[in-house]
Amino acid sequence: MIYRQLLLSGLAACAMTGAAASPATAQTPTPTSAEAEAIVLRPLSFFRVNDLDFGDIIASGSAGTVRLAPDGSRSSTGGVTLAGNNGAPARFAGLGSYNRQVNISLGSNSIWITGPGQRMRVRTFEIGSTPTAILSTSPTRFRISSALGNYNFPVGATLEVNANQAPGDYSGSFSITLNYL
Repeated sequence: MIYRQLLLSGLAACAMTGAAASPATAQTPTPTSAEAEAIVLRPLSFFRVNDLDFGDIIASGSAGTVRLAPDGSRSSTGGVTLAGNNGAPARFAGLGSYNRQVNISLGSNSIWITGPGQRMRVRTFEIGSTPTAILSTSPTRFRISSALGNYNFPVGATLEVNANQAPGDYSGSFSITLNYL
């Protein structure tokens, strides 16, 4: 889980000197490379696709919260201001079998993330099912509805931001257990 905080303070200024323009010279193309990845699933498995990211926020002299919904929408309360449109729920995927029941639970109902300032609590984990449900240490039962048995689900949560939270990157981890029945 990644939490990035951005404090906006002032503007950077750029200046150009009055140097004479020089003609552009042709350059030899430089090759670059990229990676290609694939995951082949084995039956009765699941894995993390991406981490929970609350995005950039601005703290103030008042405490507040950031709620990241499973659909990726963000909202804030109290003295927290959302900066930018970033942030993303965690996403998990796996392979079971059609109509099979699974129990999903959390390792802990809340966790602490740490960084350069006071630690912050993450709570109220929410799975993006239909309908959405709050995850807890008590298992929640779902049924795999895909004819192929594949599935994926997002998980959002609420971050408690302290008053005067120090700027910087904060991180921690949470665990999800999935039991195929």
